[in-house]
Amino acid sequence: MKTATILATLCLALMSCGRLADVGKAPDFTDNSGSYEHRAMSVIPLPDSAEPARPTAHASLWTRDRNSLLGDDRASKRGDILTVVIEIDDEAKISNSTERSRKAGEKMSMPDLFGIPQNLSDQLPPGASFDPAVKLSSNSSSEGDGSVQRSEKLTLKIAATVVEVLQNGVLKIQGSQEVRVNFELRELLVSGFVRPEDITRKNEITYDKIAAARISYGGRGQITDYQQPRYGQQVADILIPF
Repeated sequence: MKTATILATLCLALMSCGRLADVGKAPDFTDNSGSYEHRAMSVIPLPDSAEPARPTAHASLWTRDRNSLLGDDRASKRGDILTVVIEIDDEAKISNSTERSRKAGEKMSMPDLFGIPQNLSDQLPPGASFDPAVKLSSNSSSEGDGSVQRSEKLTLKIAATVVEVLQNGVLKIQGSQEVRVNFELRELLVSGFVRPEDITRKNEITYDKIAAARISYGGRGQITDYQQPRYGQQVADILIPF
């Protein structure tokens, strides 16, 4: 018993070592060097001369170059950056009510059967009788009421990087953002797949046009620690069945 107690104490101490490292200081930013976005933007692009220029391009006053007046600045290749606009304003309300009732009864009497009930009545205990001989009744009812009410509103913008161009031309994007205010660090993550034609001329795309969108907005720091239950309480909530 003593050995188990010591092992449990050591396990709890090891679990809390990471949290103890943040005591008295602000949480550190996540190093983005070597991240997926960084590797995508570090690839040396192919020179423009790889595609042979058409003779008519030199004769035109307007070129298709991205830096020209009529150039297309929308993200289209690996390493390009676009803006993801997240405007979530959802509200859902569900209400259900059920009610059920059932009542059943059975009664069997033997007032006369060749005089047998009358002759045996004297042999029965006080209060017992053959009228009725058997009587059964049951009554059950159930009632349920449930409701769900949810409201979410979130307005954010984040710069995402094209990390991969799939064979069908769809762009895989991924972006992250961290904002530290005093001792609280707010994190915003977004990833998914977009079609190049859904990107606007302002090089923006809304979250509802991102396939397999993964959007996470949370934080870590002192305020988050206070809002989370202690480790012991979390374990107790899982183990206690009542």
